[in-house]
Amino acid sequence: MTTGNESERDRVLRSVRSLRDVPSAPGWNHEELAGLIEDGPRRPAAVLVALIERGGALSVLFTRRNDDMTQHAGQVSFPGGGVDPGDADAIAAALRETYEEIGIDSALVEPFGYLDAFETISNYCVIPVVAWLAADYKVTLNPREVAEVFEVPLAFFLDASNRHTLRMNFRGKQREIYEYQHGGQRIWGATAAMLLNLLKRMER
Repeated sequence: MTTGNESERDRVLRSVRSLRDVPSAPGWNHEELAGLIEDGPRRPAAVLVALIERGGALSVLFTRRNDDMTQHAGQVSFPGGGVDPGDADAIAAALRETYEEIGIDSALVEPFGYLDAFETISNYCVIPVVAWLAADYKVTLNPREVAEVFEVPLAFFLDASNRHTLRMNFRGKQREIYEYQHGGQRIWGATAAMLLNLLKRMER
C-alpha cells in the first residue's frame, strides 16, 4: 500500500524481488503463451532495467535498436540479450550486454533487485535486473545494434492513462499487448510488459 510521503525510490525498493530471490522459469506470462510457441525449455536471457535519479525523481533508460537489425529492427528495448556460457548469472549477462551495446561501464551500475521472469514469443525466458545507474553516465553506442539511448520519467508510466492496450493476431490467435507513446518513441511489446510488471508490483 502506497503512503502519501513515500518516494518513487522507496516504492521501487520495496516492490522488486531482492538479489537473494532470483526468478526462474516459467515466466509470469507463461499461460498466455500456451499454444502460441512450442513447449520445452526457453533460452535464458537478461535485460537491465536501469533507473536514474534526478532531483528526487526517477527515469528509466531505454535503447532503440538499429533499423537495419534482422530482428526487432527499430524497436525500443532495455539493454540486454542472451545469457552466454561465460556469464556467471543474469546480472553478469545484463551488465555485459549493456556494455557491449551502449558502452556503460558496470562500475556505474548498482543492481539491487529483479522483476519476475518473462517469456517471449521468440522463445526466451528473460530475467529483468533492476539497477541504479549513475546520473552522469556516458554512452558509446554500438552502431550495429543501437540507434539511440533515451530516458523516460517513471512518473509517466505510473499514470495509467498513458498505457494503451492493443489486440494483435499472432499465429492465428489474438494477443493483448501494451503500448506507451512518449516523445516520439513507441514502447510496446515485451519491453512494455516487463515495465508493467514493475508498475503492478509497485501498486501492491
